[in-house]
Amino acid sequence: MVAIVDYQMGNLHSVQKACSKVGLKSKLVNHAADIRKAQAVILPGVGAFGQAMQHLTSRRLVKALKEAAASGKPFLGICLGMQLLFDYSEEFGRHEGLGIFPGKVVPFPKKLKVPHMGWNQIVVEQKNPFFRGVPNQAYMYFVHSFYCVPKDPGVVLTTTDYGLSFTSAAGRARVCGIQFHPEKSQNTGLVIYRNLANMVAQTR
Repeated sequence: MVAIVDYQMGNLHSVQKACSKVGLKSKLVNHAADIRKAQAVILPGVGAFGQAMQHLTSRRLVKALKEAAASGKPFLGICLGMQLLFDYSEEFGRHEGLGIFPGKVVPFPKKLKVPHMGWNQIVVEQKNPFFRGVPNQAYMYFVHSFYCVPKDPGVVLTTTDYGLSFTSAAGRARVCGIQFHPEKSQNTGLVIYRNLANMVAQTR
């Protein structure tokens, strides 16, 4: 079972539908015990960083998410879910994140139109199980006004150009954060969900 974390800030239906398309059994969860029991975790998210952390904290999910990321089970953060994996965000002040990856979340420069929305290419910087079979310079679908700046360049999986080169995916081992929406990126995005399904099958 894949736990899709429901903290009232994610496009849960499209994520669950993508899981179903690749044969992944998923469940919307909002209790720490369900996160701990799951074979894999998906942390989706849209909206404001600070509000998202408030929801996770009020539901007592922060510790369980950190444990899941450290456990070796597949863990996928999508859009805001990627940003939450970092130390803090500068969105509407400073807000502490989950601290799974060292680094920060910052706004695009004012000269750029925000949100960065629509199709854009990803440059694959290093191999990772989540990106197996994803072509270099594939087009993915983005909607965001802030981007992640990792302290450790070794976690940068893909980059994307939008007036500057930013980290569009970051990962270490079986933990991965993706700024774009794979569930909205047609067949290429579904490859990432299939890779997640394969990783879950290998852990049974």
